[in-house]
Amino acid sequence: MPQLSEDLHGNAPDQSPVALLLIDMINDLEFPGGENVAGPATAAAERIAALKEQARARGIPVIYANDNFGKWRSDFREVVKHCLEDGVRGQRLAELLQPGRDDYFVLKPKHSAFFETTLATLLEYLGARHLILTGITADICVLFTASDAYMREYTVHVPSDCVAGLEEVDTRQALRYMQRVLHADTTPSTQLDLDAMIQEASQAPA
Repeated sequence: MPQLSEDLHGNAPDQSPVALLLIDMINDLEFPGGENVAGPATAAAERIAALKEQARARGIPVIYANDNFGKWRSDFREVVKHCLEDGVRGQRLAELLQPGRDDYFVLKPKHSAFFETTLATLLEYLGARHLILTGITADICVLFTASDAYMREYTVHVPSDCVAGLEEVDTRQALRYMQRVLHADTTPSTQLDLDAMIQEASQAPA
C-alpha cells in the first residue's frame, strides 16, 4: 500500500477529522428558476461565510464542490471569474464566498460531490470523518452528496441555515429526510459547536 503524502500542497491544513463542503455555491444562477433561489441562496451564503471563518480558525479545511456545467474543460478559477465579473444573478454568492488560496476544490459532473470526483481521495488524505455540508440546492445536490456520504459511513452535518433551494417547502422536506434517513445533524450554524465536533470526530474509530 503506497504511503500517503505528508502534505497535499503545503498550504491548507492537511489533517483534520472535520471538513466543510460548499456545494455549488459558486454559481451564476442563470438557469430557469434561478431567480427564485437567489434570495435564499444569498442568505445561506452569508451564514456559510461566517461558518467558513470559524472553520478556518480551527484548522478545518474548506472544500468547494462545484458543478462543471457540463463543460469538461471548465476551470474553477474561470467559474469564479465569470460569477464575479459578468453581471450574473449569482454574483453576490461569489463575492461572499470567493475561495481563498488555502481552500480545496473538486469539479463534479453530476449531482453528488462524490460521483466521478476526487473527493473521496481528498477526504482520505485529510483524515476527515465528519462532514459539514452546505450549499444549493438542498433537495438535489446537497441531498445526493449527503446520501453518498452516509453510505460511506461519514457523520453528516447539514446546518439548516446554510442550504437553500428553489422552493422553501423543498428545502424543509429535504432537511427532514436527511435528518430522518441519513441521521444528519441539521443544527443551524449559529448553534454548532465546532470544537466539540472536532473532539468527537477525533475520537471516532477510523
